[in-house]
Amino acid sequence: MAITGIGSGMDINGMVKALVSAESAPKTAQLDRLEKTTTTKVSALGQFRSALSTFQKALEKLNDPALFEKRSATSSAADTVSITADSKAVAGNYNVQVFNLAQTSKVALAGFDNATDPVGTGTLTINVGDEALDIDVPEGGNSLADIRDAINAAGKETGLSATIVTDPSGEGGSRLVLSSSKSGTGNDISVAVSAGATGELGNLAFAPPSGVDADFAPTPVDANAPRAARVIGYSQNANFAVDGISLSSASNTVEDAIAGVTLTLKSAQSAEDLSNAETVNLAVTEDKGGVRKSINDFVDAYNKMLDSVNSLTSVTPVGGDDSEPLAAALVGDASVRSFMSAMRSEMSTVASGDGIRILSELGISTQRDGKLAVDNTKMNKALDNNFEQVNAFFTGDKGIMARLENKVKPYTETGGVLDSRTKALQNTLSGRGGVDEQREKLTERLTKLEARLFAQFNAMDTLVSQMSSTSTFLTAQLDSLPGFVQKDK
Repeated sequence: MAITGIGSGMDINGMVKALVSAESAPKTAQLDRLEKTTTTKVSALGQFRSALSTFQKALEKLNDPALFEKRSATSSAADTVSITADSKAVAGNYNVQVFNLAQTSKVALAGFDNATDPVGTGTLTINVGDEALDIDVPEGGNSLADIRDAINAAGKETGLSATIVTDPSGEGGSRLVLSSSKSGTGNDISVAVSAGATGELGNLAFAPPSGVDADFAPTPVDANAPRAARVIGYSQNANFAVDGISLSSASNTVEDAIAGVTLTLKSAQSAEDLSNAETVNLAVTEDKGGVRKSINDFVDAYNKMLDSVNSLTSVTPVGGDDSEPLAAALVGDASVRSFMSAMRSEMSTVASGDGIRILSELGISTQRDGKLAVDNTKMNKALDNNFEQVNAFFTGDKGIMARLENKVKPYTETGGVLDSRTKALQNTLSGRGGVDEQREKLTERLTKLEARLFAQFNAMDTLVSQMSSTSTFLTAQLDSLPGFVQKDK
């Protein structure tokens, strides 16, 4: 509505805009300040809540009893025997000798001229220890290659597999080689062929020789019978000794020799080492390193949280005596003051009972700036001499971590202190009667004011225009009267 004052010559549009701006400025400035302050506080409370959540995770980690039940296990020759230990393991040292590893069975069946030629029909029954697998060999699918595929398909779940090895010279022919994943004495592979089998299928029958010697060497190749079946590897138990006690296992992973300890046998010792009674030393200790790290993580998390709180509540002086200092968003905030007071009170509270009762007995002290510091010498001494007391001090419903957690939770939980305050501030921005609604009402009021002013100024302009026209008319009439002479100015 850009009116320029046709009748009066005045800049009505500019005058109206100036009056509307003058009316708008104080309220707009007030709403801008309120919006900026509220938005800053919402952001600051978000940062405060994030800092508390990070600190809360450190509390939860150190309050986990499993942390103190972990065991550290080491081996003096991990390439011979490796070790892991769980919470049931008792701290101690063990001497181990490994005479031989557990082994699986592997056999090469009789050789044939060609892997793709038919060998006959019938049923093969392949035994691995007490387990038996029947393979039907039908017409049209009875070559060594077909039998190999049938064994691999049927033996997936039992760990039986087959492959074909062919002698390039042709002297040894093509052989079906069977392998089992089941180790331990008594799990050798044998093959039986059903009665009435046709063709040369019966040549695949195999029974491992009995009475093999102690070193479980494979059967030698008979130069006069290059296509005869032979044992590549016998199944056998692992034989080893723990602290001089001879033990045997069907697997190289041994879980029941020492309570809470799993041994993985990886290689047998040399004959020389065994004759010299060389042993592998295994050690199981409490995992104090993990506890030490978690305590330091707790101290670091508290100090980082304190840095965040200090940043959000700081007052920074600026140059000049009359200059107002810069205050952070949460200066004087009751929630922050209340939380930090609860933290300091809880960490200085002496726990009841015997043993470790306060953080300073672990070498954790409060510095002049409010941060925590760790005396590693004092902490290591407490862990070495009073490990169970350290556990009781930190963990459980009455432990210091749980007590601190109870102080943090009301602030971080959904519907808690910070959540409620954030929602209240957000309502100040967008809720009923909030900044957004007030801006809408201000805009509506200014629109009406502008329309009213334009109407008033337009009416004035019209009146001025009419008066100017009347004046011009009267002047013309007076000039036309007889005998009227206008004096020169």
